[in-house]
Amino acid sequence: MLRETEETETILKLTDYRVGFRTERGLAKAVDGVSLSLKRGSTLAIVGESGSGKTVLNRGVMGLLGANIIEGGSAEFQGKELVNESRQKFWGIKMAMIFQDPMTSLNPVMKVGKQVSEPLRLHQGMSKKAARERTIELFTLVGIPEPAQRFNEYPHQLSGGMRQRVMISIALAIDPDLLIADEPTTSLDVTVQKYILDLLVEIQSKSDMSMIIITHDLGVARGRADEIMVMYGGRVMEMAPAETLFQSMMHPYTEALFSSIPRLNDPKHTRLKPIEGFPPDIVDGPQGCKFAPRCKYAQDICLTAHPPETIDNGHAYSCFFPVGTDAGIQALESNEARGFTATGLKIKSKSEAI
Repeated sequence: MLRETEETETILKLTDYRVGFRTERGLAKAVDGVSLSLKRGSTLAIVGESGSGKTVLNRGVMGLLGANIIEGGSAEFQGKELVNESRQKFWGIKMAMIFQDPMTSLNPVMKVGKQVSEPLRLHQGMSKKAARERTIELFTLVGIPEPAQRFNEYPHQLSGGMRQRVMISIALAIDPDLLIADEPTTSLDVTVQKYILDLLVEIQSKSDMSMIIITHDLGVARGRADEIMVMYGGRVMEMAPAETLFQSMMHPYTEALFSSIPRLNDPKHTRLKPIEGFPPDIVDGPQGCKFAPRCKYAQDICLTAHPPETIDNGHAYSCFFPVGTDAGIQALESNEARGFTATGLKIKSKSEAI
C-alpha cells in the first residue's frame, strides 16, 4: 500500500454513536450522538469535565462496558462495524487501551512481567522465552530501569510512574493500530508526565499508530494532539484542529473551560473563574442545549432546541450564539445588562467583574 494511501486511511469512524445505561429512573444517555473520524497516524484529544462522557465513549468503542448497555448509531473500526458486535477479535491485536489508574488495572497478585508477556503468548503465539525477551525489550523502551529484575516484581513493588510504564508496555506489546490513553499521566509528577507523553508521541511517529488521548489537561491536548474534541453531557460541543481551537474557539463551554485554568502570567492571588453550576442529569437533563443552565450566553431558544452543528473549514461547533460572533456578542451583552440569563443564571457585567 502506498504511503499516501495509508495517511488518508480512516481507522475509526463514529456516526451518531450512542451509549445508554438502564437505570431505575430510565435510560442514562452517557454518550448522546457522537460523530468523528480518526485518520491513521493522527491524534485526537478529548477534553471535558468529569462526567462529560469521555471515558464511556472510548470504553464503549473498546467494548468494555458490560452487557447492561444500549448502543446505537455506528462505530466502524477499519471499516468493520463494532456496534452490538464482539470486539474480542480486535483486543490484543488491533486496538489497545492505557487505563487511568494502573494500580487498579494491573493484577496485584501477578508479576508485572507475566502481565505483559501473557498477551504476547496468547495473541501473538510467541514462545515463553520469546515473550519474556520481548517484554524486557518493552520495559527498556518505556524507561523501566533494570528491566530483567522488574520482570519478576509485583505492582505494589513499583512506583506510580513505573506502574504506568508497565501499562504502556502492555498496550504497545501488540503494535496496535489504535491506542486509547485514558488520562495516561494522572497522579504522576511533571517530569514523568512529560517523559510518558513524549514516549507515546515517539512510538506513534515510528509505527503510524492512531491515538486518542482522554485528558483534563488542555496543555496536553494542545501540545500532543492534531485535533481536539470538547465533550459535555455526552455530546460534542466543539471539535477543531488543536491550534484553531485555541485561537478561535466558538463554543461558550470551550471558552469557560479555558477561562477556568490558571495562567503563568496572571498576578499572584488571581482568582480562578469556575464554571457555575453542575453537569447535566444524563437521565432527565435539559430539553435544549445541555450547557444552557451554566452558559452566560443562554437565550430562550437554548432552553427548548438543540443547536445545529456548524462546520467551517474543519471547525465544528453546536451553538446558537457562538463566541465572538455578532449573535454571541449581543446575547452576552443583553444578559450582562439584565444580570441573568434565560435560565436564571446570575452573571456580572464587565465593569462589575473587574
